[in-house]
Amino acid sequence: MTHIEVVSAPLDDATLVTRARDGDVRAYEVLVLRYQGRMYRFAQRMLASRPDAEDVVQEVFLTAWRRLDQLQDGAAFVSWLYKATTNRCLNVIRARKPRTEVEPDEHEAPGPLPERSAEVGEQMAALGRALLQLTDEQRACWLLREVHGRSYDEIAQHIGSGVTAVRGRIARARVQLAEVMAPWR
Repeated sequence: MTHIEVVSAPLDDATLVTRARDGDVRAYEVLVLRYQGRMYRFAQRMLASRPDAEDVVQEVFLTAWRRLDQLQDGAAFVSWLYKATTNRCLNVIRARKPRTEVEPDEHEAPGPLPERSAEVGEQMAALGRALLQLTDEQRACWLLREVHGRSYDEIAQHIGSGVTAVRGRIARARVQLAEVMAPWR
């Protein structure tokens, strides 16, 4: 007798959101597992603090669970998360007194040569410092566009601004980052 294994395709966000709204905790867990890494990496880059990023992401997912019924389009879940994470990060930044230093990324894979690995680590640290020199809004827009691949329209929605303002912030951020990172070319 042959055993046939049935492999089901992963459920889309809209289906999972609908199920989660109906009280399916497992469906919400799938959404959390699907997006917590992205939200954490974004928050960590925005805040330059692992503990703050962890707190923000935890708060965002708890708030999202409580307010899931307010999300009109389940397919827009990830955009909704980015917007919530961006807003929460900006609130944390505004509440801070001094800025913190960027910590090197512990998940960075070492390169084949120790010298190259050290150079890449120095470049990443320089980029982290350069990002902290941007305004909070520029940093959010640049990260959402360049690191997370969001469209200008999505970014405008996330930060509650117009597309023209987003384009301007990203352009200024690119110029400033290019100037600061010129020695690393």
